[in-house]
Amino acid sequence: MNSKENDPTLASMPSNQDLKEMIRFDEESGFIWLGQQRMILLHASAFGSMRSELIHSFGEEYSMGVLMRMGFSSAQSDAQLAKKLRPNSSTFDTFVVGPQLHALEGIVSVEPVIVDINIEKGHFFGEFVWTNSFEASEHLRLFGVSKIPVCWQLLGYASGYTTEFMGNPILFKEVECIGKGDKQCRIIGKPLDEWDIEEQQSLIFKTGESIAELLYSLKDEVTQLRSSLHEQTQLTEIVGNSPKIQEALKLLQTAADCDVTVMMLGETGVGKEVFSQILHKLSKRVDKPFIAINCATLPEELIEAELFGVEKGAFTGAEKSRPGRFERADGGTLFLDELSELSPKAQSKLLRVIQTGELDRVGGISTIKVDVRIIVATNEDLEEQVQLGKFRADLFYRLNVFPVTIPPLRERLEDLSGLINKFIKRNNTKYSKKVKGVSDLAMEWFRSYAWPGNIRELENVIERGVLLTPNHQLIDTNKLLGQLQPEQSSVTSGLNNDGCLTYLEDQSQSSLSKLIEEGLTYEELEVNFLKEILESADGNISAAARKAKMGDAQFRYRLKKHNIKF
Repeated sequence: MNSKENDPTLASMPSNQDLKEMIRFDEESGFIWLGQQRMILLHASAFGSMRSELIHSFGEEYSMGVLMRMGFSSAQSDAQLAKKLRPNSSTFDTFVVGPQLHALEGIVSVEPVIVDINIEKGHFFGEFVWTNSFEASEHLRLFGVSKIPVCWQLLGYASGYTTEFMGNPILFKEVECIGKGDKQCRIIGKPLDEWDIEEQQSLIFKTGESIAELLYSLKDEVTQLRSSLHEQTQLTEIVGNSPKIQEALKLLQTAADCDVTVMMLGETGVGKEVFSQILHKLSKRVDKPFIAINCATLPEELIEAELFGVEKGAFTGAEKSRPGRFERADGGTLFLDELSELSPKAQSKLLRVIQTGELDRVGGISTIKVDVRIIVATNEDLEEQVQLGKFRADLFYRLNVFPVTIPPLRERLEDLSGLINKFIKRNNTKYSKKVKGVSDLAMEWFRSYAWPGNIRELENVIERGVLLTPNHQLIDTNKLLGQLQPEQSSVTSGLNNDGCLTYLEDQSQSSLSKLIEEGLTYEELEVNFLKEILESADGNISAAARKAKMGDAQFRYRLKKHNIKF
């Protein structure tokens, strides 16, 4: 499909009001939103200073590559936004979301000269004139007239936006530039294979060694040197930059050098077993088994048999002798989770193993020697359990030699982005997906949520998000569970038809008045409300009910009352 359907030589720009409505200002927290992406207002002179610093420090070639890649990266999410925002519009009207956003952001005014698009055939040819390029203005202010075109970030944006929009590499070249003394800035874009070889090499975003690649190569060298000196540290798989996690990791390093019994403390879902596995990998027992058992998942009558083994005929169903977890972990590490669930008899046997390194199988008459490093975990207050008479005091003191407290997720939000990236990569591999990350607004939801289920809950939320999100897109709030949404939106204002600030309270008031003026009945308003809130919750009745401040049964009743399918 071509611009204006059949005439690629002349095209008028559609209204940008839908884009203005996507812009929201949060005056209290300092956020500016474009849809679900966070934006910033930046002084043009500040950008010019950064550009000048780059050029003086690294030269024009490196600076051009950095700024083009910066523009290319920022454009990809805008291309995805365009397709969501104008799904039923013409190809041209959808495509020009990018140029219109640049104009709204004060970056450049874009005038399409020729736009010939056919996505199905992979055909694209575009010619655009740029007016009032802030990048050219800043270069002229700081360096004067250049010998080459200077709108590097804008050029990277044009290439990145069109590449994402078309689904195949489209490269733009700036053929005229005010920054080098021309009367206007003008760009031409077409598929990569339609440029000659020399231009291809020049235009592929300066993919010669970039500053980032230089720094990463140095970092790799340092990493290799460190790993040769401390080979074990490469086994640490825990994402943790927060002070509390760093403190816990230091304790693990200390405990790894000896066989001290370690007690992992923390709420459900904080990762006690993961920490225990890392401790095992860091210890001298790394080549021996790591055996884990959750004491809460076993019936009381089977806990002893599972831990200490059983002899044939010891009880009904014991048709043959078998070793318990202690014997299977001999030489290695045994991890006992939910320790407070142990029966008094099992507690007594556990104390004996810790004191003597010996155990008796259930129904057995011979003593078995074992060499096991014990790690225990609990989310209960064992001291309180001792006072209540539910846990042996002597066993508690034997186990509480080296406690390690793992903080809940709400106390280590510095690690949130790293954990999210880790889980997205894991689930992309698991489900053969290519989800790129999470939207800025989704990240704000994550930061404001209390995470009662901690890391385990976050992992489940990300897994669901990856499954529901199309490839090459970001997980947005529509793919998240309703309970993650903050109780109050921080967004307070947006832009009206004239591009001026207007407050959401006024907007919502006028919207309601408009519906009333259109003659909608109360029943029709309720139907629209129910459908909208159900759709916003992706059909999840419980999530929709929470958003509507209703109980599940009440919400279902209203859906049935209005014959709304769910």
